[in-house]
Order: sequence, then C-alpha cells, then structure tokens
Amino acid sequence: MLLRKFFSYFKLLLKVGISVFIKLKNSLKVRNFNILIMLVFVSANVFSQQDPEFSQTRSVLTAFNPAAAGANEKVCLNMAHHEQWVGFDGAPSTSFFSADGSFSFFGADHGLGLSIMNDAYAFNSDLGISLNYAYRMDLGDGKISFGTQLGIINKSLDPEWINNEGDIAGDPEIPQTKESRVGFDMGLGIFYNTENLFFGISTTHLNQAEIKYETATPYLVRHYYVTAGYNLQLSNPMFEVMPTFVLKSDGKASQLYFNTNVRYNKRFWGGVSYRPSDAIVGIVGLELFNGVRIGYSYDFVISKISKYSSGTHELTVGYCFDLSLDKTPQRYKSIRFL
Repeated sequence: MLLRKFFSYFKLLLKVGISVFIKLKNSLKVRNFNILIMLVFVSANVFSQQDPEFSQTRSVLTAFNPAAAGANEKVCLNMAHHEQWVGFDGAPSTSFFSADGSFSFFGADHGLGLSIMNDAYAFNSDLGISLNYAYRMDLGDGKISFGTQLGIINKSLDPEWINNEGDIAGDPEIPQTKESRVGFDMGLGIFYNTENLFFGISTTHLNQAEIKYETATPYLVRHYYVTAGYNLQLSNPMFEVMPTFVLKSDGKASQLYFNTNVRYNKRFWGGVSYRPSDAIVGIVGLELFNGVRIGYSYDFVISKISKYSSGTHELTVGYCFDLSLDKTPQRYKSIRFL
C-alpha cells in the first residue's frame, strides 16, 4: 500500500525528471560551453518552503534523498552549517550531519546512514534524527538505489512576545509558553549514479506528521525533489565542469535553480548559482591532502531583505574513506607498533 502511494506521488515528477535528465545529458555533449553558462541563470518561481535551504547541494544529498546513502561506496562523513540572512533577527540557522556507507549482505548491495539536522528560526527550533537505508542494484554503467528514511523530529516553540498595543495573554490562538512535541517522520527516494553522473527523485515528510501544540496543530509539509549532476571533463584534463540541477516543490509551488562549479586538479573548485528573487551564490572549496573537503558559499541577497541582512554564509566539511573488513595480518619489526 505504501509503495503504491510512493509511485503515485512521483508519477508526474518522474515524467518531468526524465525529460530534464535527457535534456541535461544531451546538452553536455555539445562543444559550445556557453550552454552550460546559461544554465546558471535559469529563473523560476520562488516559494516559502518548510525544509531548510542549502547552497552546496552535492554535500548534503542525504538530507533530502535517503537513496543516496552508500552511493560513494565508501564511509562518508559530511557536515554543513547554514547561517541565513546574517543580521536579521530570528533568521534561520541550520546545522546538518550525516554518516553513511555501503555494504554487501546475502549477495546484495545496501547503503546505510544516519542524519541529524537542527533548524532554528524565529521562536522555533526543530531537531530531526533519522536512519537512511538504500537497496542498491547494478544498472548500466552505475547503480540504482531505492531508499527510505525513518526518524523522529522534535519541534520546540519558545515565544517571547513584545506587544505595545494590548495584552495578548487572553488570545487562545497565540502560544504563550514554551512547548515541545515529537513526531514520526518518513521519506522515500530513488537515486542513480555512475562515476560522473547522478540523478535522484525523492520526497520528505511523506506521512505529513501532525505536531499537536496546545493552541494549534501544524503539520510537516510533504516536499518533492528532483536532482541531477554531471562531471564534464574538459579538453584540458586538469579542469572539469560540474553542473547541478535542483527542482523542489511542495505540490503547490516550485523552485528551480542550477549551480555550476569548475574544478581544478580535483582539489580546488569554485562556482556560482542563482536563486530567483532571492540570492546569487558564490562557492569555493578545496580538498586537503588528507582527503578532507572544505567548502564555503556566500549568498548575495537580492531580495528586499538585503536592507536588513549582510548575506548568508554556509560552511561544509566532508571526508570519505574505505573500510575494509578483509585485513591481512601485518608484521612489524619495531616494538613501537606492537
């Protein structure tokens, strides 16, 4: 029954996603790279979403698609911190951590991960903890994964009202004291990736859990995502172009934007993305010699809120490593290694 609901939710998005995927793949075959530059400036309708916003999408794929767990076939640790609209009172502040890896069991490939997200804004503070599982199968040159996310979300409300025109204590519709409620949260996703390509479709808050405060009963709004990315090797082997596409919708309104990075020697990258009527984003990053990846992005706010904010900052840190259980015995001649 749950699978039927899942495929019905994605029937329309699958058609849109496949169409976009084919167009993206075909566009990457042309030699005129002006097409890639044009992708950065595609505009679309902006909507006020419930899910937190991230500028460096590739670093937080498991935040909205559980099927991406284990896609790197390594143990990967990723952290991100997003400070939105710095200087604006009550602006969103989001922290995210994930750990995921792949393993084989009973002749099949699987992905498993843990995600923790804390999102604070205005009087609200949301803490979500979830487990991500993905069943992975070979398909063509890559693997396709079917994933599910199961977890809990704790929503806290701590109002501090300032009112100069009257007493609001008697209004039953306005919360007066600190409240905290826990709800069950669920998500589903499909993810396909090769060495240079990824494509995913997912939904968060599938069950639209209700949060029963004393004065109101809000619910988690279901969101839908279509993501795609490609690593395009240029004629100079030291450079590659890495466009990323994101379509996000709550079923009523949608947001579409592109991000394009240029990476040098697989260690340094920089790029730009554009969120219509919101911000122009600059991104830089590097991979250290120990394999740790560090990324930073700054959002140049172009909406009216720019009068009250100095911009948005996001910092990401990632590290992937192999974990082999088939270790051969090693001998050391020095007693310092005993």
